[in-house]
Amino acid sequence: MRAVDTNVLVRLITRDDVRQAASADRWVENGAWVSILALAEATWVLSAVYERGPTEIASAVEMLLNHKELTLQDADVVAAALKRFRERPALGFSDCLLLQLARKAGHLPLGTFDRELSKLDGAEKL
Repeated sequence: MRAVDTNVLVRLITRDDVRQAASADRWVENGAWVSILALAEATWVLSAVYERGPTEIASAVEMLLNHKELTLQDADVVAAALKRFRERPALGFSDCLLLQLARKAGHLPLGTFDRELSKLDGAEKL
């Protein structure tokens, strides 16, 4: 199966460049794999570059999870992180993803200096 990078994900979500969006659509039409890293980078780009808020970022992640042609790495982890992010959007999706990845790997607690993240079950403030 093919894979996609951050830029392809951003084009699939934002549709802001018609030519690149069409190329992205053609690339994934027979299936494509999305790594956790590309997903995390894409959510950062949506926030930092496109100034999208938590609700829009959550909708974008949900769209990728439900995309009929995409296979997300550790989709169960992504879904759990999305649920947590919707409950606590001030955390940022990447923080929620980090915690869920550590949980799945069996490596808790997750040490953090982030006060908000440390309030979640499985995280510990240093």
